[in-house]
Amino acid sequence: MKHQNSFPHSLTPARCARGSMTLTGLVFGLLFIGIAASLAGFILTQADRERARGQYEAALRIAEAGIAYYRWRLAHFPNDLTDGTGAPPPYEHAYSDPETGVVGTFSLQISGQEFCGKLSSITITSTGWTAENPQLRRAVRVTLARPTVAEYSYLLNSNVWAGSDRQIYGPYHTNGGVRMDGTNHSTVTSAQETWWCTSSFGCSGSGEWKTGVFGSGPNSHLWQYPVASFDFNNITLDLASIRDAVQEGGGIYLAPQGKGFHIVLQPDGSARISRVQAVDWVWAYDTETGWHQSFEIIRMETFLETRTIPAECPIIYAEGDVWLEGVVAGKVSVIAARPQDPAKDPTIYLAGNITYAENSTADGLAAVAEGNVLIPLLSPDLMTLRGVFIAQRGWFGRKHYHPAYLSSAYDPYVFRDYLSVQGSVVSNGRVGTKWSCGGSYCSGYNERVNAYDRQLAIHPPPLVPTVREETALIEWREVTPP
Repeated sequence: MKHQNSFPHSLTPARCARGSMTLTGLVFGLLFIGIAASLAGFILTQADRERARGQYEAALRIAEAGIAYYRWRLAHFPNDLTDGTGAPPPYEHAYSDPETGVVGTFSLQISGQEFCGKLSSITITSTGWTAENPQLRRAVRVTLARPTVAEYSYLLNSNVWAGSDRQIYGPYHTNGGVRMDGTNHSTVTSAQETWWCTSSFGCSGSGEWKTGVFGSGPNSHLWQYPVASFDFNNITLDLASIRDAVQEGGGIYLAPQGKGFHIVLQPDGSARISRVQAVDWVWAYDTETGWHQSFEIIRMETFLETRTIPAECPIIYAEGDVWLEGVVAGKVSVIAARPQDPAKDPTIYLAGNITYAENSTADGLAAVAEGNVLIPLLSPDLMTLRGVFIAQRGWFGRKHYHPAYLSSAYDPYVFRDYLSVQGSVVSNGRVGTKWSCGGSYCSGYNERVNAYDRQLAIHPPPLVPTVREETALIEWREVTPP
């Protein structure tokens, strides 16, 4: 008996195999088409992203071109806060490529900070976008100003000795020589190639020649000498013109009264002002005059008023000595000067701690004395000073006091523990807040830290002296487009 094939003639195994191959090819074909379509979409998406990235970068370059344009204009028209077209702000300008023509636009917003009618700094916000994608925008904000003395931790015009206990943060420069036994965390520069170091700077015998900067400090790789000197005649303030600006601009002007003024700055932005009627003296020593009677202790004062420091002209100009302390709110300058009387160079006594109300860019102090800026005998054991302290014709520091020459009530004040100065010290004469007698600590602050304040360099108090005439880029940052 024969067995017959159970498949119909049309569905032989060969024909089924060919059908399976056709179906498989169709599946793979559709899969290939899907992959190719996805790949094409991916490539197009990447191309769009690259094009958008290029436009994003181009928008930033166009925004920076706006800054360059205004800086060019400012160089030709100083203090001009417009783009010169006469159009109202914001000022829009087409940005062109020499080969392809207009490729985008930048828009400028310009503002200036003025104190007492004098321009202090200029802030420019430049927004850029391409012609191809005007919705994609980037903005840059910069601050332009003449660099000030606030860029330095110390700026001096004499020889100086930084003791081994010193910690100094920020640039340190003098036109004289430097003995650096302390720890400097930034550059130390001297205008001298060599200088004559005497025994008052710890050198042996009658003196010896030393290099511009020398000492036992650990960071000698940051020492530089000789470098260009600073002309103190150019960085000092025209005190007479400032007095006129204060009187005309609505600042606080204090005409000569009694022995001077006791000013206590308040955290609400006001100043408590008293007239100093009588002062007591103590025996003190400094390198300029030797032992002398130092009239620095307030014995009698009369309250005058509490005045709000005006924001448009935040300067207190006193014609006489000033005892200064308190909490600084906003940008404030305190000036002690008698420019019409060459025989008198008033002193600012830093009678107590000087701190900031908010510890922010909004606060900053400049204390400018035509004579000295001194820490008196009756000062805090733990003292904090914040600001820019300028002794235009005198020196910054603390005199030497000896218990043998003082009332017993004052003996505890001879030795003070810790002094922190955050900001800048500008001194025409030799600085010093610690004294040694025969190589041993005998007066002043035992431990001292000086720290440069970057925010004062970017946003200085009003009318701080400049160190260069040309306007410089003080701050650059990218911001959200307005």
